[in-house]
Amino acid sequence: MADGLVKVFPGRRQVRALDGVSFAVPRGTVLGLLGPNGAGKTTAVRILSTILAADAGTASVLGHDVAAEAGAVRRLIGLAGQYAAVDENLTGRENLRMVGRLTHMTRRQATVRAGELLVQFGLSDAGGRTLKTYSGGMRRRLDLAAALVARPPVLFLDEPTTGLDPQSRQDLWQVIHTLVGAGTTVLLTTQYLEEADRLADRIVVVDHGQVIAAGTPAELKAGLGTSVVSVTFADTATAVTAVAVLAPLTPRPPAVKGVIVELTVDRGPVTATAALRALDQAGHEVIGLTLREPSLDDVFLSLTGHRAGRAATGQPGPDGAPATPAASAAPAGRGPGEIP
Repeated sequence: MADGLVKVFPGRRQVRALDGVSFAVPRGTVLGLLGPNGAGKTTAVRILSTILAADAGTASVLGHDVAAEAGAVRRLIGLAGQYAAVDENLTGRENLRMVGRLTHMTRRQATVRAGELLVQFGLSDAGGRTLKTYSGGMRRRLDLAAALVARPPVLFLDEPTTGLDPQSRQDLWQVIHTLVGAGTTVLLTTQYLEEADRLADRIVVVDHGQVIAAGTPAELKAGLGTSVVSVTFADTATAVTAVAVLAPLTPRPPAVKGVIVELTVDRGPVTATAALRALDQAGHEVIGLTLREPSLDDVFLSLTGHRAGRAATGQPGPDGAPATPAASAAPAGRGPGEIP
């Protein structure tokens, strides 16, 4: 649980990376922390994983305060950051055994656990190869495996699929689904809207260090309206001029995407008919028109004013830097309450 977290990075232009962020994650669920680069996502993860200290507010994991009980928190969590934190000079098996030994496993326990994880992540055949020979997707899988060596009940995933090809991303999604099905609680930060839609039970949208929306993916999309009317024109100039014609048909400003203008409305078929009639009267030729349900991309654009993947302005560099992954031993039992 995070309650009113504040973090200020000093410098010539002092910036509040977090400005009163609050959220809670029920045990055995996935919370998606969604936002553009620099929005504060990684800073929040660093505070919850005891890497950074908050300037104000409190946070706890399974009832343990991250500031007062940092050691207990580290024994409960696994962390996979934006960049693989594995040694490319070691083999996959050696990396996992090393993590096991660092978390106080015996040699035999570490060896057995490494073998289990190599099988689970489809890396058995590559376990004896050095990481220099691994693809990006293989490294990411090994990095996630390293965070799970000690079977932590709480897992922080900070943009775990950044830079992966679509198939590798799908593979990691399946692994995360399996972990959550077995009872692991996950805090996932991501810029990929499809990823948040597929994995998260609830989503918290952050921008400029503040929570600007929260809810289930369905709730966030329903808040926009029931339909998106997409009108395609021959060129961008026509699309831009058509906005003035279409704007009166929707309570929200139309979104222009090149030659396409999108309207998010409650009555899609009625609005589509009215749009065609108005555009014809104004002399604008329509190339195509489609109706669809709102997506998280539409939600993100509505909330932040830009699409996912673009950096929020004015945010400090430290939030965009990779967090240092860690894997810690987990106790046999779990504490009560919500986490993190």
